[in-house]
Amino acid sequence: MDKNSNSLNWFEIPATDLSRAKKFYETIFSVKMEDMGEMMGMKMAGFPSEMGNGKASGGLVQSAMHKPSTDGAVVYLNANPSIQTVIDRIEGAGGKVVMPKTEISPEIGHMAFFIDTEGNKVGLHGQN
Repeated sequence: MDKNSNSLNWFEIPATDLSRAKKFYETIFSVKMEDMGEMMGMKMAGFPSEMGNGKASGGLVQSAMHKPSTDGAVVYLNANPSIQTVIDRIEGAGGKVVMPKTEISPEIGHMAFFIDTEGNKVGLHGQN
């Protein structure tokens, strides 16, 4: 890795029920996630992205190795153009907001935390 490379190239959010997790994230972000099938004992669904464009992406993963948790590393998902719009959808989709929209700084924007339907603590970041 060097200063011209993304420090993140892929992330995986653990799921115990991939269908439920997929529906939750599709609802709060108003997107269609890509079913990636099963490989190496893992069921996967990917967030929308163009592979090979240099942007980081990731997905939901259900396997014996993936355990949802509120502890450990936190992934921040892009909630632009409106972080509050995403936050407003969380509880109706079965999640729980655990830290509301909070300003980091005017230059950096806002953040929030939620617990998804699988029990993961996930961060949101957005400018507005």
